[in-house]
Amino acid sequence: MAVTAPQPIYLVDAIGPFFKGYDRVRVNWSKIPWRRFRKLSQAERDSLFEEIAVDMKQFAQRAAATGFNAVSLDDVPHLVDHEGYEPEIRDRISGYRAAFLPLIRICRDAGLEVYLTMDVMSWTPALRQNLGNSERSANQFMTELVERLFSGLPEIAGVIFRIGEGDGLDVKDDFASDLHLRTPAMVNRFLRAVLPVFERQGRYCIFRTWTVGAHHVGDLIWRHATLERSLTGIDSPALVLSMKYGDSDFFRYLNLNPNFFVTSLPKIVELQTRREYEGAGEFPSYVGRDYEQISAELEAAPNIIGIMAWCQTGGWHPFRRLTWLEGSSVWTEINTHVALRIFKHGESAETAISSFPGCEPEKLAAWVELLRLSHEVVTELLYVRGFARQSLYFRRVRIPPIIGVYWHTIFINHSIKKVLSHFVPNGEACIRSGYAALGKIDRMRVLAGQCGLPEEDIDYMKHTFGILALAREYFFRPFDNEMQRRLKRAKKAYKKLYPRNTRFRYAVKLDFKPFRMSRGSLGWFLDHCIRQHPTYRISDRVFFIQFLSLAYRTVKRRRPKMIPKFARKSAMGIDAIFR
Repeated sequence: MAVTAPQPIYLVDAIGPFFKGYDRVRVNWSKIPWRRFRKLSQAERDSLFEEIAVDMKQFAQRAAATGFNAVSLDDVPHLVDHEGYEPEIRDRISGYRAAFLPLIRICRDAGLEVYLTMDVMSWTPALRQNLGNSERSANQFMTELVERLFSGLPEIAGVIFRIGEGDGLDVKDDFASDLHLRTPAMVNRFLRAVLPVFERQGRYCIFRTWTVGAHHVGDLIWRHATLERSLTGIDSPALVLSMKYGDSDFFRYLNLNPNFFVTSLPKIVELQTRREYEGAGEFPSYVGRDYEQISAELEAAPNIIGIMAWCQTGGWHPFRRLTWLEGSSVWTEINTHVALRIFKHGESAETAISSFPGCEPEKLAAWVELLRLSHEVVTELLYVRGFARQSLYFRRVRIPPIIGVYWHTIFINHSIKKVLSHFVPNGEACIRSGYAALGKIDRMRVLAGQCGLPEEDIDYMKHTFGILALAREYFFRPFDNEMQRRLKRAKKAYKKLYPRNTRFRYAVKLDFKPFRMSRGSLGWFLDHCIRQHPTYRISDRVFFIQFLSLAYRTVKRRRPKMIPKFARKSAMGIDAIFR
């Protein structure tokens, strides 16, 4: 079957139905929780998948009605058998495959193509022992697996490969993925190995350029030379590149990813509508204005053929509203609708809002004002503008523009105080802008009432952002005991409003112990280790990339408590950026 030039792809992730009733407090939203199914009897699993099928039908219908033409599901290893796996894992794969076939048909019946995701590589102990460290064997295995996927599941339109991030440290599953491809040359050889299968089968290989900074390929997301070396000599009609819109994760204040302009290969733009760093749909965090600008900037980029919208995937947090399902977040639904209208139909953000279900023409102005204010409050108070507007790089990573908030945790401590004092010269202006942004939330609540939107979400936003505004006084003014007491009282009041078992409460971590590095030493470190442009300096290549990797491993081995627990235990851990 010959593969033709890709048609427009408007893809949305469809993993939400698999989390219904999932009772873990802190959820890894990056993949389907496969381990959950292993604890169930066959009857319990059959019953659960019947419920998933009901939700999948509802989700698929809403996705198609919104205008999407494809969905992504996890993942190839759990659905394709191979004799290299352990017998008990092969048995489970058979069960998963049978349970997934009705779900795939539901999506296709709704008019949605189905793509499966996969990390390169996902291992079992037996597979690792069988393949060893042979790159050639691993590429041959991947080729066989993709061939078997399309032979056994001809309904699948293609595979979405992730090569730059592996499983989080919390994943305890039959399969464990890691960062197997470490250099652009390895990426190139992998693509050359698997692409002929996609071409013969008439399917699409969607290759994600997202990386977390690890190894020589760690800057693939933003560095044109790395992308060019990875794609040297490759011109396959089956290959589609998938790129995040910025040079980092899904944050605000990012420059447009320059790699969109490097190659003429077909590309889709990765967007996030359930904002994992901005409350995950628990309060309004509107993206329409940002995405309208990104769309305009991409008009000059060659061969943009669609988007991949993340309406559920991403992050490790307790926020659990499932998009387009029972208990859905209207704020995420608005973002998803508007993002698609902007990129598929070329509409302005305001025009896109007008077609959202429930937005009545006579109330359009109120909707537009409410969402504009939500954008302003998030960009002015969740982010510290003076810090966020600076493009800062460390080793192969563009440093996130958000500081002090990490998924569902607000950190207020002396180290952040010192870092902000270094990068933000006018602290008093930052405090004033924070309280000015906080004041806009009262108007948002009035508008939400007029629009028939959840006013309680606006209340939650005000209580949460009130903590952030108060924290700025601590960050930018001389410390005194009264400031400490005010923050402790605010935390106590917040916990009373949103107790520990409340699914959407932020955790507020206060730590007033002095940071054991002088202001001068910290300033020297930040001035010399952090650069304000993506281009590597000689010092980066010789010292910060090579020597710091060794220094980090030494510190981790001898004094592990010097590395904060959240950095050691969250996602892949901080180890990744020092590889």
